[in-house]
Amino acid sequence: MLTAVTPATAMLRPMWVFPAAAALVAVLFAAALVRRYAGSRRPYELVWALALLMYAGASLAVAFGVANGWTSGEFRLYWALGAVLNVPFLAAGELDLLFHDRSVRWTLYVLLAFITAYTVAVVRTAEIHTAALAQDLPSGKEVFGDGTAAHRLPQVVAIPAYLVLLGGTLWSAWRMRDRPELRDRFRGTLLIAFGATIIAGFGSAFAALGYLVPFSLSLLVGICVMFLGFLRAARRRDLAPTN
Repeated sequence: MLTAVTPATAMLRPMWVFPAAAALVAVLFAAALVRRYAGSRRPYELVWALALLMYAGASLAVAFGVANGWTSGEFRLYWALGAVLNVPFLAAGELDLLFHDRSVRWTLYVLLAFITAYTVAVVRTAEIHTAALAQDLPSGKEVFGDGTAAHRLPQVVAIPAYLVLLGGTLWSAWRMRDRPELRDRFRGTLLIAFGATIIAGFGSAFAALGYLVPFSLSLLVGICVMFLGFLRAARRRDLAPTN
C-alpha cells in the first residue's frame, strides 16, 4: 500500500542536494589536507582531514534521510559524526597546531579515542523513538528523548570543543594581524572561524528547531567558507618558490 506524502514534505525533498553538495566539498577539503600532510607530515592536518570525512559522512546521512525518509541508522550516523565527533577532532587539530608539543599531541589523541569510543557506544545503544523519524529534520531531543545521554552529547562534547576551536583560530589570527607577509593566512583563518560558526552555531540552532531549509543551507555554506579560508590561508606558502 502506498503512503501519501504531504505537500510540505514533498516540497522539501529536493533539499537533499545541499547536504550532498556539502559532503562533496568536505571530501575535497579532506583530500587537500591529506595532500598537504603527505608533504609536510604535520599531524594536525591529518586530524582535520579525519574531521572533514566525518562531516562528509554526516552530511550524506542527512541527504539520504531527507531524500528517502530517515532510518534509525542514518540518524545515528548523522548524530555521532555530525552533531558530536567532527568538532572535537577539529579542535584537537587546532590545539596541536598552536602548541607543537609531543606530549600535548598524545594527550589529545588519547582524549579523542575516549570521546569517540564513548560517543559510538552511547549513540549505538540509545533507544530510538521511531515516530520522530517521520519528520523532515528530526531533532535529537525527540528521537532520543529529552535529557538522555545521547541527546546531551553535543552539549557535553561538541559545544565545549567548538569554543576551543573558535578561541584557537581567533588567537592564531590575532598573532598574525600585524604581519603583512601573513595577510592571506590572517584572513583565511578568520574565514575558517566564520565557517565553523555558521555550522556549529547557526546550523545547530536550525537543527534543534527542525528547520530543514536553513539547516541544509548552513551545512553547505559553512563548509564552503571554511574551505575558502583554508585555500586563502595556504595560498601564500603554496605559491612561494621552493629551492
